[in-house]
Amino acid sequence: MNNKKEVNLDMKQYGMFLALIAIYLIFAIMTGGKNLSPANINNLIMQNGYVVILAVGMLLCVLTGNVDLGVGSVVAVTGAAAGIVMVDYKMNMWVAIIAALVIGVIIGMFAGFFIAYLGIPPFVVTLATMLMGRGLTYTVLQAQTKGPLPENFVFIGAGFLPTIKVPFGDGTLDLVSIIVAAVVSVVLILSEMKNIATKKKYNFATNPMWQIAVKEAVMLVIVWFFFYKLARYNGLPFVLLIMALLVGTYAFITSKTVAGRQIYALGGNRKAANLSGIDTKKVFFWVYTNMGILSALAGIVLSARNASSTPKAGDGFEMDAIASCYIGGAAVAGGAGTITGAVVGAFIMGILNNGMSLYGWSTDIQKIVKGAVLLGAVTVDVISKNKKG
Repeated sequence: MNNKKEVNLDMKQYGMFLALIAIYLIFAIMTGGKNLSPANINNLIMQNGYVVILAVGMLLCVLTGNVDLGVGSVVAVTGAAAGIVMVDYKMNMWVAIIAALVIGVIIGMFAGFFIAYLGIPPFVVTLATMLMGRGLTYTVLQAQTKGPLPENFVFIGAGFLPTIKVPFGDGTLDLVSIIVAAVVSVVLILSEMKNIATKKKYNFATNPMWQIAVKEAVMLVIVWFFFYKLARYNGLPFVLLIMALLVGTYAFITSKTVAGRQIYALGGNRKAANLSGIDTKKVFFWVYTNMGILSALAGIVLSARNASSTPKAGDGFEMDAIASCYIGGAAVAGGAGTITGAVVGAFIMGILNNGMSLYGWSTDIQKIVKGAVLLGAVTVDVISKNKKG
Protein backbone atom coordinates (compact mmCIF):
# COMPACT_ATOMS: atom_id res chain seq x y z
CA MET A 1 0.00 0.00 0.00
CA ASN A 2 2.81 2.38 0.92
CA ASN A 3 4.65 1.57 -2.27
CA LYS A 4 1.63 2.47 -4.35
CA LYS A 5 1.10 5.75 -2.53
CA GLU A 6 4.69 6.81 -2.98
CA VAL A 7 4.68 5.91 -6.68
CA ASN A 8 1.60 8.07 -7.23
CA LEU A 9 3.17 11.03 -5.46
CA ASP A 10 6.36 10.68 -7.44
CA MET A 11 4.53 10.33 -10.75
CA LYS A 12 2.73 13.59 -10.01
CA GLN A 13 6.10 15.24 -9.42
CA TYR A 14 7.60 13.74 -12.57
CA GLY A 15 4.55 14.92 -14.51
CA MET A 16 5.77 18.52 -14.23
CA PHE A 17 9.02 17.66 -16.00
CA LEU A 18 7.18 15.66 -18.63
CA ALA A 19 4.78 18.57 -19.18
CA LEU A 20 7.72 20.95 -19.58
CA ILE A 21 9.31 18.67 -22.20
CA ALA A 22 6.00 18.11 -24.01
CA ILE A 23 5.21 21.84 -24.25
CA TYR A 24 8.74 22.57 -25.44
CA LEU A 25 8.57 19.88 -28.14
CA ILE A 26 5.13 21.01 -29.30
CA PHE A 27 6.43 24.53 -29.88
CA ALA A 28 9.56 23.12 -31.52
CA ILE A 29 7.28 21.49 -34.10
CA MET A 30 5.02 24.55 -34.43
CA THR A 31 7.92 26.99 -34.89
CA GLY A 32 10.02 24.77 -37.12
CA GLY A 33 12.69 24.35 -34.47
CA LYS A 34 13.23 28.07 -33.80
CA ASN A 35 13.00 27.54 -30.04
CA LEU A 36 15.80 24.93 -30.21
CA SER A 37 18.52 27.41 -31.20
CA PRO A 38 21.31 28.24 -28.72
CA ALA A 39 20.41 31.94 -28.90
CA ASN A 40 16.80 31.22 -27.98
CA ILE A 41 17.80 28.96 -25.07
CA ASN A 42 19.96 31.79 -23.77
CA ASN A 43 17.05 34.24 -24.16
CA LEU A 44 14.73 31.80 -22.42
CA ILE A 45 16.94 31.80 -19.33
CA MET A 46 17.61 35.53 -19.31
CA GLN A 47 13.99 36.47 -19.94
CA ASN A 48 12.76 34.21 -17.16
CA GLY A 49 15.33 35.02 -14.52
CA TYR A 50 12.97 37.47 -12.84
CA VAL A 51 10.07 34.98 -12.97
CA VAL A 52 12.14 32.32 -11.18
CA ILE A 53 13.25 34.83 -8.54
CA LEU A 54 9.66 35.94 -7.93
CA ALA A 55 8.33 32.36 -7.99
CA VAL A 56 10.77 31.33 -5.25
CA GLY A 57 9.48 34.09 -2.98
CA MET A 58 5.86 33.63 -4.03
CA LEU A 59 5.98 29.93 -3.11
CA LEU A 60 6.48 30.87 0.54
CA CYS A 61 3.37 33.08 0.36
CA VAL A 62 1.43 30.29 -1.38
CA LEU A 63 2.52 27.80 1.29
CA THR A 64 0.73 29.97 3.86
CA GLY A 65 -2.42 29.76 1.73
CA ASN A 66 -2.08 33.28 0.30
CA VAL A 67 -0.45 35.25 -2.53
CA ASP A 68 1.25 38.61 -3.00
CA LEU A 69 -0.36 40.75 -5.71
CA GLY A 70 2.12 43.60 -5.28
CA VAL A 71 5.32 42.00 -6.55
CA GLY A 72 5.10 43.47 -10.06
CA SER A 73 4.80 46.98 -8.68
CA VAL A 74 7.67 46.40 -6.24
CA VAL A 75 9.79 45.25 -9.20
CA ALA A 76 8.93 48.52 -10.95
CA VAL A 77 9.54 50.89 -8.06
CA THR A 78 12.83 49.26 -6.98
CA GLY A 79 14.10 49.20 -10.56
CA ALA A 80 13.11 52.87 -10.87
CA ALA A 81 15.00 53.69 -7.67
CA ALA A 82 18.14 51.99 -8.99
CA GLY A 83 17.89 53.87 -12.27
CA ILE A 84 17.38 57.25 -10.60
CA VAL A 85 20.35 56.73 -8.27
CA MET A 86 22.68 55.90 -11.18
CA VAL A 87 21.35 58.22 -13.91
CA ASP A 88 20.19 61.30 -12.00
CA TYR A 89 22.58 61.23 -9.04
CA LYS A 90 25.53 59.63 -10.88
CA MET A 91 26.18 57.31 -7.96
CA ASN A 92 27.92 53.94 -7.79
CA MET A 93 26.15 50.77 -8.95
CA TRP A 94 26.39 49.26 -5.47
CA VAL A 95 24.68 52.26 -3.90
CA ALA A 96 21.83 51.78 -6.40
CA ILE A 97 21.56 48.07 -5.62
CA ILE A 98 21.52 48.70 -1.86
CA ALA A 99 18.90 51.45 -2.29
CA ALA A 100 16.68 49.11 -4.31
CA LEU A 101 17.01 46.28 -1.78
CA VAL A 102 16.30 48.61 1.16
CA ILE A 103 13.13 49.85 -0.54
CA GLY A 104 12.12 46.23 -1.15
CA VAL A 105 12.65 45.43 2.54
CA ILE A 106 10.59 48.45 3.61
CA ILE A 107 7.69 47.54 1.32
CA GLY A 108 7.84 43.91 2.44
CA MET A 109 7.84 44.92 6.11
CA PHE A 110 4.98 47.35 5.44
CA ALA A 111 2.84 44.57 3.94
CA GLY A 112 3.97 42.07 6.58
CA PHE A 113 2.99 44.40 9.43
CA PHE A 114 -0.57 44.90 8.18
CA ILE A 115 -0.99 41.18 7.43
CA ALA A 116 0.67 39.70 10.51
CA TYR A 117 -0.05 42.16 13.27
CA LEU A 118 -3.22 43.97 12.18
CA GLY A 119 -4.88 40.92 10.69
CA ILE A 120 -5.70 42.53 7.33
CA PRO A 121 -6.20 39.84 4.61
CA PRO A 122 -3.08 39.46 2.41
CA PHE A 123 -5.20 39.87 -0.73
CA VAL A 124 -6.30 43.36 0.38
CA VAL A 125 -2.89 44.48 1.63
CA THR A 126 -0.97 43.34 -1.45
CA LEU A 127 -3.65 44.77 -3.75
CA ALA A 128 -3.01 48.09 -2.00
CA THR A 129 0.78 47.78 -2.39
CA MET A 130 0.26 46.93 -6.07
CA LEU A 131 -1.70 50.14 -6.66
CA MET A 132 0.53 52.34 -4.50
CA GLY A 133 3.74 50.90 -5.94
CA ARG A 134 2.64 51.43 -9.53
CA GLY A 135 1.54 54.99 -8.80
CA LEU A 136 4.79 55.71 -7.00
CA THR A 137 6.81 54.37 -9.95
CA TYR A 138 5.07 56.71 -12.41
CA THR A 139 5.52 59.59 -9.97
CA VAL A 140 9.27 59.21 -9.35
CA LEU A 141 10.01 58.47 -13.02
CA GLN A 142 7.59 61.19 -14.19
CA ALA A 143 6.31 58.63 -16.70
CA GLN A 144 9.73 58.60 -18.41
CA THR A 145 12.39 55.94 -18.96
CA LYS A 146 15.71 56.26 -17.13
CA GLY A 147 18.70 55.07 -19.10
CA PRO A 148 21.00 53.92 -20.43
CA LEU A 149 22.30 52.32 -17.25
CA PRO A 150 26.06 51.67 -16.66
CA GLU A 151 27.59 48.60 -18.32
CA ASN A 152 28.72 47.07 -15.04
CA PHE A 153 25.12 47.17 -13.82
CA VAL A 154 23.76 45.81 -17.11
CA PHE A 155 26.11 42.83 -16.67
CA ILE A 156 23.85 41.57 -13.84
CA GLY A 157 20.99 40.91 -16.23
CA ALA A 158 22.73 40.49 -19.57
CA GLY A 159 26.31 39.41 -18.82
CA PHE A 160 28.03 36.02 -19.02
CA LEU A 161 30.39 34.12 -16.76
CA PRO A 162 33.99 33.57 -17.97
CA THR A 163 34.28 31.01 -20.76
CA ILE A 164 36.84 28.57 -22.15
CA LYS A 165 36.05 28.35 -25.86
CA VAL A 166 37.33 25.49 -28.01
CA PRO A 167 36.64 24.75 -31.70
CA PHE A 168 33.68 22.41 -32.16
CA GLY A 169 31.97 21.54 -35.43
CA ASP A 170 31.11 24.70 -37.33
CA GLY A 171 31.59 26.92 -34.26
CA THR A 172 32.92 26.82 -30.71
CA LEU A 173 32.04 25.09 -27.45
CA ASP A 174 32.36 26.52 -23.94
CA LEU A 175 34.10 23.98 -21.70
CA VAL A 176 32.91 25.73 -18.53
CA SER A 177 29.28 25.00 -19.44
CA ILE A 178 30.11 21.35 -20.16
CA ILE A 179 31.99 20.99 -16.84
CA VAL A 180 29.04 22.50 -14.95
CA ALA A 181 26.66 20.10 -16.73
CA ALA A 182 28.84 17.16 -15.67
CA VAL A 183 28.96 18.38 -12.05
CA VAL A 184 25.18 18.86 -11.96
CA SER A 185 24.70 15.35 -13.38
CA VAL A 186 26.92 13.79 -10.72
CA VAL A 187 25.12 15.73 -7.97
CA LEU A 188 21.71 14.55 -9.24
CA ILE A 189 22.80 10.91 -9.34
CA LEU A 190 24.50 10.99 -5.93
CA SER A 191 21.49 12.77 -4.42
CA GLU A 192 19.16 10.06 -5.71
CA MET A 193 21.44 7.31 -4.41
CA LYS A 194 21.56 8.98 -0.99
CA ASN A 195 17.77 9.29 -0.99
CA ILE A 196 17.37 5.56 -1.75
CA ALA A 197 19.90 4.59 0.94
CA THR A 198 18.12 6.75 3.53
CA LYS A 199 14.75 5.17 2.75
CA LYS A 200 16.19 1.67 3.02
CA LYS A 201 17.93 2.53 6.28
CA TYR A 202 14.63 3.49 7.92
CA ASN A 203 12.62 0.75 6.14
CA PHE A 204 10.62 3.26 4.11
CA ALA A 205 9.00 2.24 0.84
CA THR A 206 11.22 2.76 -2.20
CA ASN A 207 10.18 3.32 -5.77
CA PRO A 208 10.74 0.74 -8.51
CA MET A 209 14.17 0.99 -10.11
CA TRP A 210 12.67 1.54 -13.54
CA GLN A 211 10.87 4.62 -12.27
CA ILE A 212 14.02 6.00 -10.66
CA ALA A 213 15.99 5.33 -13.84
CA VAL A 214 13.38 7.06 -16.02
CA LYS A 215 13.29 10.09 -13.72
CA GLU A 216 17.07 10.43 -13.68
CA ALA A 217 17.29 9.96 -17.45
CA VAL A 218 14.69 12.67 -18.08
CA MET A 219 16.41 15.12 -15.74
CA LEU A 220 19.85 14.41 -17.22
CA VAL A 221 18.53 14.92 -20.76
CA ILE A 222 17.10 18.31 -19.74
CA VAL A 223 20.35 19.32 -18.02
CA TRP A 224 22.63 18.33 -20.89
CA PHE A 225 20.37 19.81 -23.56
CA PHE A 226 20.24 23.24 -21.94
CA PHE A 227 23.92 23.38 -20.96
CA TYR A 228 25.04 22.14 -24.39
CA LYS A 229 22.98 24.84 -26.07
CA LEU A 230 24.47 27.47 -23.75
CA ALA A 231 27.96 26.11 -24.48
CA ARG A 232 27.30 26.63 -28.19
CA TYR A 233 26.35 30.26 -27.55
CA ASN A 234 28.16 32.62 -25.14
CA GLY A 235 28.38 30.33 -22.13
CA LEU A 236 26.57 30.65 -18.83
CA PRO A 237 24.50 33.81 -18.23
CA PHE A 238 25.29 35.57 -14.95
CA VAL A 239 21.60 35.55 -14.07
CA LEU A 240 21.72 31.74 -14.13
CA LEU A 241 24.22 31.86 -11.25
CA ILE A 242 21.86 34.15 -9.30
CA MET A 243 18.98 31.76 -9.92
CA ALA A 244 21.01 28.70 -8.90
CA LEU A 245 22.13 30.30 -5.63
CA LEU A 246 18.58 31.39 -4.77
CA VAL A 247 16.99 28.05 -5.63
CA GLY A 248 19.62 26.13 -3.63
CA THR A 249 19.31 28.44 -0.62
CA TYR A 250 15.52 28.42 -0.48
CA ALA A 251 15.28 24.68 -1.19
CA PHE A 252 17.49 24.17 1.88
CA ILE A 253 15.46 26.63 3.99
CA THR A 254 12.10 25.07 3.14
CA SER A 255 13.21 21.45 3.55
CA LYS A 256 15.93 21.46 6.20
CA THR A 257 15.26 24.32 8.64
CA VAL A 258 12.83 25.06 11.45
CA ALA A 259 11.70 28.22 9.66
CA GLY A 260 10.75 26.19 6.61
CA ARG A 261 8.80 23.63 8.63
CA GLN A 262 6.93 26.45 10.36
CA ILE A 263 5.74 27.83 7.02
CA TYR A 264 4.37 24.43 6.01
CA ALA A 265 2.74 24.03 9.42
CA LEU A 266 1.12 27.46 9.15
CA GLY A 267 -0.27 26.67 5.71
CA GLY A 268 -1.48 23.24 6.77
CA ASN A 269 -3.42 24.40 9.83
CA ARG A 270 -2.89 27.81 11.42
CA LYS A 271 -4.74 26.99 14.64
CA ALA A 272 -2.75 23.81 15.14
CA ALA A 273 0.47 25.71 14.41
CA ASN A 274 -0.43 28.29 17.08
CA LEU A 275 -1.21 25.57 19.60
CA SER A 276 2.13 23.90 18.90
CA GLY A 277 3.96 27.09 19.90
CA ILE A 278 4.71 28.56 16.48
CA ASP A 279 4.55 32.36 16.36
CA THR A 280 2.42 32.53 13.21
CA LYS A 281 2.44 36.33 13.19
CA LYS A 282 6.22 36.32 13.02
CA VAL A 283 6.16 33.74 10.22
CA PHE A 284 3.70 35.82 8.20
CA PHE A 285 5.81 38.93 8.74
CA TRP A 286 9.09 37.46 7.53
CA VAL A 287 7.46 35.65 4.58
CA TYR A 288 6.16 38.95 3.17
CA THR A 289 9.34 40.82 4.08
CA ASN A 290 11.26 38.16 2.17
CA MET A 291 8.92 38.63 -0.78
CA GLY A 292 9.78 42.32 -0.80
CA ILE A 293 13.52 41.55 -0.89
CA LEU A 294 13.19 39.08 -3.77
CA SER A 295 10.92 41.48 -5.67
CA ALA A 296 13.65 44.10 -5.36
CA LEU A 297 16.22 41.61 -6.64
CA ALA A 298 13.95 40.84 -9.59
CA GLY A 299 13.64 44.60 -10.20
CA ILE A 300 17.42 44.91 -10.28
CA VAL A 301 17.77 41.98 -12.72
CA LEU A 302 15.02 43.29 -15.01
CA SER A 303 16.32 46.86 -15.17
CA ALA A 304 19.84 45.50 -15.76
CA ARG A 305 18.65 43.32 -18.64
CA ASN A 306 16.71 46.22 -20.19
CA ALA A 307 19.58 48.66 -19.45
CA SER A 308 16.89 51.09 -18.30
CA SER A 309 14.17 51.71 -15.74
CA THR A 310 10.66 52.06 -17.14
CA PRO A 311 7.27 52.91 -15.58
CA LYS A 312 5.67 49.77 -17.07
CA ALA A 313 8.33 47.40 -15.71
CA GLY A 314 6.89 44.43 -13.83
CA ASP A 315 3.43 44.78 -15.33
CA GLY A 316 1.67 41.42 -14.87
CA PHE A 317 4.68 39.76 -13.21
CA GLU A 318 2.60 38.80 -10.18
CA MET A 319 0.41 36.63 -12.39
CA ASP A 320 3.40 34.75 -13.84
CA ALA A 321 4.85 34.20 -10.34
CA ILE A 322 1.56 32.95 -8.88
CA ALA A 323 0.86 30.74 -11.89
CA SER A 324 4.38 29.25 -11.65
CA CYS A 325 3.70 28.07 -8.09
CA TYR A 326 0.33 26.48 -8.86
CA ILE A 327 1.48 24.91 -12.13
CA GLY A 328 4.49 23.58 -10.19
CA GLY A 329 2.22 21.62 -7.85
CA ALA A 330 1.68 23.97 -4.90
CA ALA A 331 -1.63 23.41 -3.13
CA VAL A 332 -4.25 26.13 -3.44
CA ALA A 333 -5.09 25.85 0.27
CA GLY A 334 -1.42 26.09 1.28
CA GLY A 335 0.87 23.73 3.17
CA ALA A 336 2.13 21.83 0.11
CA GLY A 337 4.60 22.71 -2.63
CA THR A 338 8.32 22.73 -3.37
CA ILE A 339 10.90 25.20 -4.62
CA THR A 340 11.79 22.80 -7.44
CA GLY A 341 8.15 22.65 -8.47
CA ALA A 342 7.88 26.45 -8.52
CA VAL A 343 11.02 26.71 -10.68
CA VAL A 344 9.72 24.09 -13.12
CA GLY A 345 6.40 25.94 -13.19
CA ALA A 346 8.26 29.20 -13.95
CA PHE A 347 10.03 27.58 -16.89
CA ILE A 348 6.76 26.11 -18.17
CA MET A 349 5.35 29.65 -18.16
CA GLY A 350 8.54 30.91 -19.81
CA ILE A 351 8.42 28.25 -22.53
CA LEU A 352 4.77 29.09 -23.18
CA ASN A 353 5.56 32.82 -23.48
CA ASN A 354 8.60 32.17 -25.65
CA GLY A 355 6.93 29.60 -27.91
CA MET A 356 3.79 31.65 -28.47
CA SER A 357 5.86 34.73 -29.30
CA LEU A 358 8.01 32.79 -31.80
CA TYR A 359 4.88 31.33 -33.39
CA GLY A 360 3.44 34.81 -33.79
CA TRP A 361 0.45 34.67 -31.46
CA SER A 362 -0.76 38.03 -30.19
CA THR A 363 -0.49 38.95 -26.51
CA ASP A 364 -4.27 38.59 -26.24
CA ILE A 365 -4.16 34.94 -27.32
CA GLN A 366 -1.16 34.35 -25.05
CA LYS A 367 -3.14 35.55 -22.04
CA ILE A 368 -6.00 33.19 -22.91
CA VAL A 369 -3.62 30.22 -23.15
CA LYS A 370 -1.80 31.07 -19.90
CA GLY A 371 -5.12 31.54 -18.11
CA ALA A 372 -6.34 28.16 -19.35
CA VAL A 373 -3.12 26.45 -18.24
CA LEU A 374 -3.36 28.01 -14.77
CA LEU A 375 -7.03 27.04 -14.41
CA GLY A 376 -6.24 23.50 -15.53
CA ALA A 377 -3.40 23.12 -13.01
CA VAL A 378 -5.54 24.35 -10.11
CA THR A 379 -8.50 22.22 -11.20
CA VAL A 380 -6.37 19.08 -11.24
CA ASP A 381 -5.10 19.89 -7.74
CA VAL A 382 -8.57 20.49 -6.33
CA ILE A 383 -10.11 17.40 -7.97
CA SER A 384 -7.26 15.15 -6.79
CA LYS A 385 -7.68 16.40 -3.21
CA ASN A 386 -11.45 15.91 -3.32
CA LYS A 387 -10.96 12.31 -4.45
CA LYS A 388 -8.54 11.66 -1.58
CA GLY A 389 -11.00 13.23 0.83
